[in-house]
Amino acid sequence: MDESDPGFDILYESGPCLVVNKPSGVLTQAPPGVDSLEIRVKMFLHRRDGVPCDAFLGVVHRLDRPASGAIVLGLNLKATQKLGRQFEHRWVKKVYWACVSGKVEPPEGTWTDHVRKVPEEPRAEIVPPDHPQGRIAVLHYRTRAVADWGTWLEIELETGRTHQIRVQAGSRGHSVLGDAQYGSTVLFGPPRTDARLLAIALHARQLTFRDPTTRQDVTVVAPLPPIWRQIGMDG
Repeated sequence: MDESDPGFDILYESGPCLVVNKPSGVLTQAPPGVDSLEIRVKMFLHRRDGVPCDAFLGVVHRLDRPASGAIVLGLNLKATQKLGRQFEHRWVKKVYWACVSGKVEPPEGTWTDHVRKVPEEPRAEIVPPDHPQGRIAVLHYRTRAVADWGTWLEIELETGRTHQIRVQAGSRGHSVLGDAQYGSTVLFGPPRTDARLLAIALHARQLTFRDPTTRQDVTVVAPLPPIWRQIGMDG
């Protein structure tokens, strides 16, 4: 990777708190030797600040590999613990943009399901409310626009289940564009020889949290990746 390009954009930096814009197709974390946002940030901090490559970096939440958007990181244990508690208690406001197939009706509302992570597989599924492995999944959505390709949704997550937006939308016949795993039949972004690098039209647009040092509320907005221009969106 070009040293002048760390492979992500910094959206907010204050003391031990860092928010970056994760590109699609990049894992949040990965085993040693595999490219990930975590290793990219560590290498960037090493080059910029001279910190050891194995210095502490706290990953308090994750984004799916094919999704993009804002992720907050802690640069020391104390800040990471404070941030982690905010996510644990659902104090963090998480707003996503998703472009999905079809026209979503009604134009705004709440989706409530029970979701389970499928054992030994990288996917989730909707299950009956009495399923022993099911966990309640709640999101609130509103339509921002309707286009030839489908519906542009703004989504606020109340819970944070595995692939939650993707499986809840796909189960209703409104799969996220590019998300073949949950029913999409269209390509989003450039074709890739490695399917794991493909993008989907799901973007963590905004995070609102309390800075662990200043104790001030912070709202960070993540610009859209350039590939969203293919469906007429920019910003």
